[in-house]
Amino acid sequence: MRISLNWLKDLVAVDLTPEALADALTMAGFEVEDIEDRRAWAEGVVVGRVVERQPHPNADKLSVCTVDIGADAFSTIVCGAANVRADIYVPVATVGSYLPIVDITIKARELRGVPSAGMICSLAELGLAKDSEGIHIFEQPDLVVGSDARPLLGLDDVVLDVTSTANRADALSMVGIAREVAAITGVPLKLPHPEVTVPEGARDRAQVALSDPKACPIYIATVLDQIQIAPSPLWLQQRLQAAGTRPINNIVDITNYVLLEWGQPLHAFDRDRLATVAGSDTFTLGVRYANAGETLTTLDSQNRTLEAETLLITANDKPVALAGVMGGEETEVSDRTTTVTLEAAYFDAAAIRKSARSQGLRTEASARYERGVNPAELALACDRALQLMQDLAGARLVAQHTARTPIGEITPTRTLTLRCQRVHDILGPVTNLNGGAPTAIPPARIQSILETLGCHVTPADKGVWQVEVPAYRYRDLEREIDLIEEVARIYGYNHFANTLPQAAAGGALSPEAALSQKIRHSLRGMGLTEVIHYSLTKPTTEEQVVLANPLFTEYSALRTDLIDGLIEAFRFNLEQGNGPLNAFEMGRVFWKSGDACHEAEKLAAIFGGDSRKGQWVNSGRPQPMSWFEAKGILEGLCDRLNLAVDYRPTADDSRFHPGRTASLWVRDKLHLGIFGQLHPQLRQRHDLPEDVYLFQLDWSVLLTCLATSRQKVVKFSPFSTYPASDRDLAFYAPTTTSVADLQRVMTQTAGKLLASVTLFDEYTGASVPEGQRSLAFRLVYRALDRTLTDEDVEPVHQKVRAALEKQFQVTLRS
Repeated sequence: MRISLNWLKDLVAVDLTPEALADALTMAGFEVEDIEDRRAWAEGVVVGRVVERQPHPNADKLSVCTVDIGADAFSTIVCGAANVRADIYVPVATVGSYLPIVDITIKARELRGVPSAGMICSLAELGLAKDSEGIHIFEQPDLVVGSDARPLLGLDDVVLDVTSTANRADALSMVGIAREVAAITGVPLKLPHPEVTVPEGARDRAQVALSDPKACPIYIATVLDQIQIAPSPLWLQQRLQAAGTRPINNIVDITNYVLLEWGQPLHAFDRDRLATVAGSDTFTLGVRYANAGETLTTLDSQNRTLEAETLLITANDKPVALAGVMGGEETEVSDRTTTVTLEAAYFDAAAIRKSARSQGLRTEASARYERGVNPAELALACDRALQLMQDLAGARLVAQHTARTPIGEITPTRTLTLRCQRVHDILGPVTNLNGGAPTAIPPARIQSILETLGCHVTPADKGVWQVEVPAYRYRDLEREIDLIEEVARIYGYNHFANTLPQAAAGGALSPEAALSQKIRHSLRGMGLTEVIHYSLTKPTTEEQVVLANPLFTEYSALRTDLIDGLIEAFRFNLEQGNGPLNAFEMGRVFWKSGDACHEAEKLAAIFGGDSRKGQWVNSGRPQPMSWFEAKGILEGLCDRLNLAVDYRPTADDSRFHPGRTASLWVRDKLHLGIFGQLHPQLRQRHDLPEDVYLFQLDWSVLLTCLATSRQKVVKFSPFSTYPASDRDLAFYAPTTTSVADLQRVMTQTAGKLLASVTLFDEYTGASVPEGQRSLAFRLVYRALDRTLTDEDVEPVHQKVRAALEKQFQVTLRS
């Protein structure tokens, strides 16, 4: 919000420099993004009187003016404006002055052979208008030539561009900022207190009916007649311009002025035009939601189709305005307006937010309603506007009707308990403003800070206060900690003492974070890239959690796994000419079970195709990734995590190849996830390479197995310096028996002497019994303390052979 210092000083007697005030507001939580010193725009510009105007002897469109600027002699100034004439008062930039808006330094020079000492200025050259058709002519009486022109132009001001946080709706007004400045500096407030007397009777001219008790709890309708539409006085126009608002006429400007001053949006209807739309001179204003098919032309001349969420103001049930957002064109105040109905209302923040979004429209009024206005000061803001309309437009109050729902009868306030010791515990010691060692904030200072913020503080017990929150801070002061934050903010964060911790403690990652970091490092080390996708996707199954108010249909449901997103990313990467995408993702998934919604963390990866940049080794032919290479990536991750995984055939997921998919298990009973090749039909549908592989792991199972509170120390296992002894073992085994089961039995039976077991041959075909396959394994035996002999190896090897025959009914070939 743009804050005029001249306007602010009318509300609070602040004597800080603009820079000091900006620093104070920033330290109190209101960031000042810019300081606009408008005084520099017209430094050296004085009031001048055109004594004589003569045509230029050498140019048809130029004039030679004799101007009195209060100097010893008149100045000769060449001017190109068509509206220059004798006996007018104008702003004159004297020789040596600099106009930063147009980047001109005024110098004495000749124009077409005539000397010119100065420049008669237009509003555009002074930064007060984008375009000007001619020079500016002062209309004020009793002007003194040679005096500073800046006060007459509203350029004796400094404007601060202040940004407030979303929870501080009260700071979107001059009064709100004035209250903050008063609390920071300790100077008193000087808020306006309008006194307006509304005549009794004539209630039929201001009838209001509220059908929705929550959407509009309070509505004040005031009828005024004898209105004289005219331009606003100069002081009002200048304040609006400093705030970035364009002046229109006195009635509209007053509503905008009160919006900026009190943060309360108002709207003025032309009452005669309201009666025309309503079809009767006696009508009832109402607030309701729009019906399907209704339309309304708003003040920006846009014919809008209304949605069910659009909140309307109606006259005899006919739409006349978008409630809290923008008025209607049919009932706007014009130059012929003589009677006005002034609206001052309190609308529900959520209702206005949805209504404005339904029309894709955001205005100064809706921005304030969305954050929440103060209903306790609604009547005060209305009276302020009525007083200004009486003073500036000659208005006469005819009637007023205030309608309230049960919600509107409730005063928004609360009482909080604040403990002095809790303040000291949270904030700690602060520097003593009067010098000396750091101490806790004195209780008297805590109480005075809260009172300067408008709170009513009552001692309840020793070191305990009962704090009644003012209505304009009802939305953000909800708990004791909020009051403590206010004490810290106003006392000054820069006054907190610099204290070091009494005992330093080394930081460490949690087991969950350490495991996540290790997995990420491992997968990156194997050439995979981490990707992040939106949790929102298209609704495709009944298990998905669907949003009630999605922004787009494509993002209207939560994902149930990470696999679909990785497949889509793989396809997109290929379409962009970037080759196959070997990537992994860690993220949350969501699903529905009955009426309950669930969420879990998953780890998934996708890889495949030929990711090599050059293929000259294979004469340009791609070399796709094999199933065993893909499995090696997963096994490499498990090896680095020291996690033993069992692979069991599965065909539960239709997106995977039914014969090349494994269910992953740990500790025999914990289902870790799934690994396999993408189904050929799904691969063809997405136009993907021949061999693409995926896995998805359950993060909770990984945490159960690996993320323990006790950090295990990695132990070094020495390498054996003695030679190995290997044995080959070949046999026929049923095709239903997995190699993983065979390897597990061999490892368990052989014990510590077995260093490794590797499958090096598989054969099915002639001479192999039906329903079986020929497998050949190499078993490597090694000891750490000696060279193994046949007497050491043979008993263990025979024990392995016997175990295989007993458990799997294999037929040994050797």
